[in-house]
Amino acid sequence: MKSTYLLVGASSGIGLATAIQLSKEGHRVIAFSREARDLSKYPAIEHHVVDVTAETPSFPTLDVSVIDGFVYFPGSINLRPFRSLKPATFQASFEVNVLGLVKSLQQYLSLLKKSGQASVVLFSTVAVQTGMPFHASVAASKGAIEGIGRSLAAELAPKIRVNVVAPSMVNTPLASRFLSSESKLASSNERHPMKRIGEVEDIANMVCFLLSEKSSWMTGQVLGMDGGLGSLKT
Repeated sequence: MKSTYLLVGASSGIGLATAIQLSKEGHRVIAFSREARDLSKYPAIEHHVVDVTAETPSFPTLDVSVIDGFVYFPGSINLRPFRSLKPATFQASFEVNVLGLVKSLQQYLSLLKKSGQASVVLFSTVAVQTGMPFHASVAASKGAIEGIGRSLAAELAPKIRVNVVAPSMVNTPLASRFLSSESKLASSNERHPMKRIGEVEDIANMVCFLLSEKSSWMTGQVLGMDGGLGSLKT
């Protein structure tokens, strides 16, 4: 069955990979991004420029009667010692990771409820459940995502499922500065029991599974997609 999916933050990285995969499967894909991006080579992806971090985002009125799935991809990677993190850094991270989600999900929740079998997918990080140095700001806001994800899963069941994906390092533009040399890449690969960092397709595959009927009995879960980093010691 073909569905309609709204992907927030889907103009690059994991979001774009997911949008491409869903569109290839014949689904209708609506993608939001904060900045204008040339997605003309992906004509099946309907793109809108929306800054969900604005105080009052300019959400478009979508030409749809129902939304079957919603994915919120925006995130931040700000790895610095706690002593050098200003309160404004925590606030900015919270606005991107949490408040942007709240605004956009509330805006389109009524369309999700009309589906009767909708799926919401959110993003955390391996650093929430596995303490890591220099991750205070991102772990704080992503920890809130895990909390809101479980709360919404309980509140919106059984018509809407809510799950959270918690990845480790993935080869995306957001993570590029941590993978900018062969030595950095080798070090990142070595940290993971699977001896490689994630690729966008690894995470996109999980997102597509969570959106599909194949995961229809799964909700309220935080799923580690981390090459074993969060649970194994090798």
